[in-house]
Formats: sequence, structure tokens, C-alpha cells
Amino acid sequence: MNTRNIELQNQHLDQNDENVQNYLSLYDQHDEAPYLSPGRDLNAWLKDIEIGSASLVPKRNMVRLEEGILPGHLILLWRISFSTFTNESGFPKYFEYTYGINAEQALEDVLEKHYAKELSSMESLTHLNAAQLKALLKDKNATGYSTLTKGQLMDRVRSAYLEDELETLFNIRGYMLTSIGLSLLGKYPEIIDKHPKKKF
Repeated sequence: MNTRNIELQNQHLDQNDENVQNYLSLYDQHDEAPYLSPGRDLNAWLKDIEIGSASLVPKRNMVRLEEGILPGHLILLWRISFSTFTNESGFPKYFEYTYGINAEQALEDVLEKHYAKELSSMESLTHLNAAQLKALLKDKNATGYSTLTKGQLMDRVRSAYLEDELETLFNIRGYMLTSIGLSLLGKYPEIIDKHPKKKF
């Protein structure tokens, strides 16, 4: 039963549970067992593995890199690099089932390691739609914005508000890679190359 590094992602597991034991045993040849989310129907998944309709996380995806992170962390950084990922974005199942990571925890990890950063409210205006931007201008009693483009609306909002004011008016925040994060992606291109590019 593979309990190596279990405290890093799987400390929540009940190791006395027979299904959990079976799960961990499937990964005896891996450097560590992949993340198992509390919400997974483990009994059904084990049956799917038995009949071949589900697959194990590849060994290579559970080998920690020099920086102490897993390949799945790099895929998350790659996803962030498109500038469309926000604190309201969902995490595809492949993070758990293909890369063996807890994506929510991985996001915290890459922020803590300064590979990525959360953008300010002013920097996150791009994630609002035109109607939301116009509503912000209306609250400031602005005029002459009905025919403006989204870019022009954002400029008007930036002129009308201080950062502190905006922070409390909407919750969505974007993310961007830092120079360290960009360098890290460049260091391991083979990991990104293996990821299906049609899948964010």
C-alpha cells in the first residue's frame, strides 16, 4: 500500500478503509499515490479499473520535479498563461484523474511559490462584460458610455474609480504568471507537449 508522501495530498484518507487500501495498492509502483478527492465514488472507480474502462494516473505524472511540484502544477500554470483563468473558473477532471493533483491546493501552491499571482480588481476588469462595466459607470453617474467598446469602458472605469473602491464591487479576479512561473514552463516543455492542446 503506497503511503509515500501521503501527507502532501492525501492526508484526509482513512487508511483503514478497504477501498482506500485497494486504491493505494494500485499505485505501489508510483513515487506517490495520486490525489483522491473525497467526492469520488471510489467503489465504482475501482470496478471501472477492474474492467478496463478507467485508467490509472501515469507514473511519470507522480514524479515530483526539482522544485517539489508535480507535472500537474505545470499544466495549471500553462492553463493560467492563457489569461482567461479566474477565481471562478472550474477545474477539469483531468487534474485529478490524469495528473493526480488536487487542483485547488495546487493553485494555492503556485501562488505561495510566486509562480503566479492573483490580479487586482483593476487588473481584473477584463473579466467583466460590457453590461457590468456600464453598471459601474452608471453608479458613478457617468454619461456618454453607451456606444463605447469594452476597452474604452474599462478605461473609463479606471478613470472613475480607485482600486479600494473597486475591490468591494465585484469578486472575480484573474491570475497571471510571474517571471518565475514563465521560466518554469520553459524549463519543462516536454510536460506541456504531452498535454492534449485542445483541452484546457
